Amino acid sequence: MSKQTLSFQAEVAQLLHLVTHSLYSNKEIFLRELVSNASDACDKLRFEAINNSGLYEDAPNLEVRVSFDKDAKTLTITDNGIGMSQQEAIDHLGTIAKSGTKDFVSKLSGDQKADSQLIGQFGVGFYSGFIVADKITVESRRAGLSAADGVRWISGGAGDFEVETIDRAARGTSVTLHLRDDALDYASAWKVKGIISKYSDHISLPILMEKEEWKDGELINPSDENGGRQPGGMVKTGDWESVNKANAIWARAKKDITHEQYDEFYKQISHDFEAPLAHTHNRVEGSTEYTQLLYIPSKAPMDLYNREKSAGIKLYVKRVFIMDDAEALMPTYLRFVKGVVDSADLPLNVSRELLQESRDVKAIREGCTKRVLGMLEDLARHDRLPEAADGEVTDVLSAEDKAAAEANAGKYTKFYNEFGAVLKEGLGEDFGNKDRLAKLLRFASSTSDTVSVGLADYKARMKEGQEAIYYITADTLAAAKNSPQLEVFKKKGIEVLLMTDRVDEWALNYLNEFDGTPMQSVAKGAVDLGKLQDEAEKKAAEEAAETFKPLLAKLKEALKDKAEDVRVTTRLVDSPACLVVQDHGMSTQLARMLKQAGQSAPEVKPVLEVNAEHPLVKKLDGSVHFHDLAHILFDQALLAEGGLPADPAAYVKRVNALLV
Repeated sequence: MSKQTLSFQAEVAQLLHLVTHSLYSNKEIFLRELVSNASDACDKLRFEAINNSGLYEDAPNLEVRVSFDKDAKTLTITDNGIGMSQQEAIDHLGTIAKSGTKDFVSKLSGDQKADSQLIGQFGVGFYSGFIVADKITVESRRAGLSAADGVRWISGGAGDFEVETIDRAARGTSVTLHLRDDALDYASAWKVKGIISKYSDHISLPILMEKEEWKDGELINPSDENGGRQPGGMVKTGDWESVNKANAIWARAKKDITHEQYDEFYKQISHDFEAPLAHTHNRVEGSTEYTQLLYIPSKAPMDLYNREKSAGIKLYVKRVFIMDDAEALMPTYLRFVKGVVDSADLPLNVSRELLQESRDVKAIREGCTKRVLGMLEDLARHDRLPEAADGEVTDVLSAEDKAAAEANAGKYTKFYNEFGAVLKEGLGEDFGNKDRLAKLLRFASSTSDTVSVGLADYKARMKEGQEAIYYITADTLAAAKNSPQLEVFKKKGIEVLLMTDRVDEWALNYLNEFDGTPMQSVAKGAVDLGKLQDEAEKKAAEEAAETFKPLLAKLKEALKDKAEDVRVTTRLVDSPACLVVQDHGMSTQLARMLKQAGQSAPEVKPVLEVNAEHPLVKKLDGSVHFHDLAHILFDQALLAEGGLPADPAAYVKRVNALLV
């Protein structure tokens, strides 16, 4: 029989070092992870056996068995699921075959508590066995292979592992943990049963353990009734019993499920350590029948912004597991949602291609989307406690609503800080729910640094005569808040929304108005404050434009390679100039982002607007340094909005010449 020693992938070695140094604050979590893996292996067999019933061999009843041996100091988790071939054991146990692994390693900070939260986001639960074991032995045989094609994998959690071919009659996998001396309490029935009941009660397969019964000690010396008896103890009977309810949590009535049980099921399917922010559990009946149990996580995964990442929905058909990551059941902008959908109508042999075309799937997708948006609306509604004049929670709420408000206060803010940027993608992807999504958006503003201002909040406090919702996009909050384009709005006390997510510029192309009020970028087109601008200001602007016509023509000629146009502005108060683009044109910020992402972007020539009252602008007329000043004026306006001059060296040279 062949035997070989192989080295772990570098990322696995680093991970194992963290695990074996007590990374997990809650050690018992290892059993949840290994039982969950065993259940997944049985689900995969059930799915493959739809087209090949011979994979069941002579054991059609799928199960997980947990056993221990106090004398040998071992704990073993065995399943009769799909099993592994030798190459699969090398691939699955020697490498982390997950996208984003390098991101995971790069995020490790050395802070054990913080790093432990990362591990759950990368599905590396098998390695948690090294929390309590100084050696792990895995024996497996893939369903459909011969008994001679079994494999044994052994590692002490250091730099390498051994793999050899063995004879194994039973299909499936056995994971044997050789317990450390400080973890021997896991080789006891009461401890293991308690953990399974706590974490794995919802697994739809029976989890079996050998029954134990009390046996009195035997007399060694019958003549010495008191001193000649061996101590009694628990002994195994040879019979096996189920230690979990073995029915799917989503198939049970909501009234029979506790909040803690919902949270534990979420942790099982997501491998997360934190409880979810919210969940929804519903049975939908009608033309399409299905059950949904959906969760909103409290923390974003590392690969949230990868639009190619797998979805978090598990698909079952009549409680038969079909596939992980059923992306057709949830729109891309809700890819952070975790949960289970169990359909009564889909065929058992449904494929990913059929999912894309199925009318039933489209109905399920729409239903799931509405449920998730409903959850978010509930969280948003209760995010801030209504206050009376004395600062106490107002009594206008019913006792039930007051309790809900207190339980959910701050949850939507937490959600939005984690997932808000992804939610905005829905504006361009889900036109049917665009209005609902718009109400869920939150922004910082010129009057609030926190990302807490909704469009409805903004509209409710618009100034009398204000006809648009004003906003500005920028790379950072500081750049947005200090933008020259805001000067006239600050002067008149008009609130402007500050948008700093990279997706904002794209998303706002699909949101032209909110509740009948147009959305207006302060960096696009000529500023028009409508009724908020008095006649004297309008007249002064017209006169300045006429007076400065010759100067504007000279500036336009000097900057013809950089600026599309040069005009006098009314939006500036303290700054000499700013850059804007024409209405409906691509902003300079979006053009920069496209180039940074390696995508082609059209050349954007902005409009230079100058403040006719600024001393620097007045000094331009007749200056012997007109050409240099004109270019400095343009480049400074570019710097103020977060861009860089096309020729930084030339800019520095011009500034230095004028300083000298």
